Amino acid sequence: MNRGCYHISGVAGVGMSALAELLIGLGCDVSGSDRSFDQGHRLDVLEKLQRMGLKLLPQDGSAISPTTAALLVSTAIEDTNPEVAAAKKLGVEIIHRAEMLARLARGSKLVTITGTAGKTTVTALTGWLLEQCGCDPMVVNGGVVLNWASENRVGNVRIGKSNLWVLEADESDRSLLRFDPQFAAITNVSKDHFELGEVVALFREFAAKVKNPVLCGAGVSGQLGIAGADAEFRPVKKETAWSFEYAGISFDVPLVGRHNAENAFMAVRICEVLGCDLEKIRKVLPDFRGVGRRLELVGEVRGVRVIDDYAHNPAKIAASWRAVAETSRRIFGFWRPHGFGPLALMKDELAGALKSAMQPGDKFFVLPVFYAGGTAKKTITSEDWAVQLQQFGIAAKFVSDFDALEKELATARRGDAILGMGARDPELPKFARRLLREPRKS
Repeated sequence: MNRGCYHISGVAGVGMSALAELLIGLGCDVSGSDRSFDQGHRLDVLEKLQRMGLKLLPQDGSAISPTTAALLVSTAIEDTNPEVAAAKKLGVEIIHRAEMLARLARGSKLVTITGTAGKTTVTALTGWLLEQCGCDPMVVNGGVVLNWASENRVGNVRIGKSNLWVLEADESDRSLLRFDPQFAAITNVSKDHFELGEVVALFREFAAKVKNPVLCGAGVSGQLGIAGADAEFRPVKKETAWSFEYAGISFDVPLVGRHNAENAFMAVRICEVLGCDLEKIRKVLPDFRGVGRRLELVGEVRGVRVIDDYAHNPAKIAASWRAVAETSRRIFGFWRPHGFGPLALMKDELAGALKSAMQPGDKFFVLPVFYAGGTAKKTITSEDWAVQLQQFGIAAKFVSDFDALEKELATARRGDAILGMGARDPELPKFARRLLREPRKS
């Protein structure tokens, strides 16, 4: 690898922070920048990366020099970014996050996990189970594995010494096509960042690159028209949890919701293909603590559970809502759309998902669309969409900011749950914890 310093633009992002953690773990010299740092926000992820050795610098182009090994970017970094301009001027190579991961994983026994929902949890479970089974994998995930997180470690990444790599691959920017895996899993296929036909074509193209039969979630192989490796999912609902039967063994799932039982089922199948003992997996599975911002129980106040979740598309929002409903009297849910484009594309499907999942007494609050700058077309606002939801018979309300939202949530009572959802905005998990710290109005 190049001995110069790798600079990561937008390093606070979940995928970019994982790349930083990986490169630091591999012994590289790494610097990073982020708009949130320039705006004076103190983010836990940046403080942890700094303790690991990241040099945090302003995002003004000054971090780029002729000796910079490469500028690492995500699709969210636009050409107008001053670091991109500086790199082009100085002839510094600009590498997309997925391309960098693909280069690092080249020559390894690569397992790639993708899908429009569940891929982060499946990747986390797979990596952690492989670790417990003694496989010593390298794991790069799109979420914090709570078993791996600490004061000095973000927890998106596990640095292993074996030749086995487990990566989460993103379909939102088509970057999953940069990988050439020996093994792969596709959790599910639904409309998200693209129309359904485009999503199907994308996953079909990805599946054609995989050297072994692709492990598929329910209905996926038929939807894609591929010869995937399928298996019947046999869930068992218990009082407050789920289990499933596979190969004559009953597996208890430590995470709430039927969809997480499906995620665990997929992870078990991946580990089986890689040679792990199923009885060993059965024993260690209940010790998995979950993934940050994936139905993460932040705490409880006055008998009201506060749950933080990354859900940002129809399938994920409906699955999360139903999972929380299993153990709640009512749900006070809120969501921040992660972009004007995604909201415009999914608004009708999102309305349908909410209509199917919400129960009488549930409430849904919509925050303004998260906007971090750029050239997004503001074709619909959260306020417009909230009105449409009301017309659709959904108990929805637009809230202008977090202060207004907190006042609305103050009416939750013992036995209710507050479910916060949304991607990209770093204030969402902070707000969930704020509900526990500050007195709530009765």
